[in-house]
Amino acid sequence: MRIENSFIPVRGVGETTERRLWEHGITHWDDFDGSVVGDTLADRIEDFIADGRQHLDQGNLTPFAEALPASSRWRLYENVREETCFLDIETTGLDASCNDVTTVSLHRGGETKTFVKDRDLTSDRLTAELESASLLVTFNGQRFDVPFLETCYDIDVTTPHVDLMYPCKKVGLDGGLKAIEQDLGIEREMPDISGRDAVRLWHEYERGDEGALETLVEYNRADTKNMEPLMDRVATRLHEEVFESVQRTA
Repeated sequence: MRIENSFIPVRGVGETTERRLWEHGITHWDDFDGSVVGDTLADRIEDFIADGRQHLDQGNLTPFAEALPASSRWRLYENVREETCFLDIETTGLDASCNDVTTVSLHRGGETKTFVKDRDLTSDRLTAELESASLLVTFNGQRFDVPFLETCYDIDVTTPHVDLMYPCKKVGLDGGLKAIEQDLGIEREMPDISGRDAVRLWHEYERGDEGALETLVEYNRADTKNMEPLMDRVATRLHEEVFESVQRTA
């Protein structure tokens, strides 16, 4: 499913109206002719489509991300799959005002980068990486990772953002990232460790144990890389449930 299949970013169009459009064969912006809705709403949709085409031509997903509910931002993914950045952080605690970010991993285009506190983890590097991505994907990052980075590194994360926790809930996948991975059969390359273990490993590294840092980085990278197959599976399932189901019954 692509942005061009979506009408819910339009003011006054909810899931029910969008479904009605799809049921009448209007499954893409190219198909819209104003026949299914009233004149006022038709004008809004036509304006949205005209503006939307310009935004897509410019590679600007921000207006769509701002207009879509958090559980529906997965619709942005297919348009910019190769330019999507998956991000996960490790910290020394849960409070950004008194705890530190220890490692940040970013996975994009088959490559994973990890930045480490007091080595190469800087505001400038984070900003450059995020600004070069068309879409940011995290798990619980809307409430944790992004605010933590903004507080600790005084940056403003403006990249359109899909927090996978919300589309996961939409298809009945509850719990943490690792529990959902197990439910879907997504395997990890290393044994699971907890957030508490991540804090312990960092402190062991500070005391001189380089091996502890290596383990922490591997853990952080595994979290980040595994979000890509999770995003693929959840987006596919939602596409089938939200979009293809309408086409089958229309």
